[in-house]
Amino acid sequence: MVGYFAFHAVQGDRGFNAWVNLKQRIKQAEVANATILAERLLLERRVALLRPDNLDPDLLEEQARALLSFGHEDDYIVILPQR
Repeated sequence: MVGYFAFHAVQGDRGFNAWVNLKQRIKQAEVANATILAERLLLERRVALLRPDNLDPDLLEEQARALLSFGHEDDYIVILPQR
């Protein structure tokens, strides 16, 4: 009887091995969450710079050049191959 309970304490859906696997998955999810949160904060800062009350002229020029494909006469343009 002791062997039966000892086996199921280690193996099974609610055993020690399942607990260790769950802890590893939680750590992986926390790392992914931190990465996504950092990316979100970066995007929120860039959006805040484009708001009318706090407009950053450099970021506006960068976005306009990227969307409209415009440049100055003294700019060098490097065309990279498509991936």
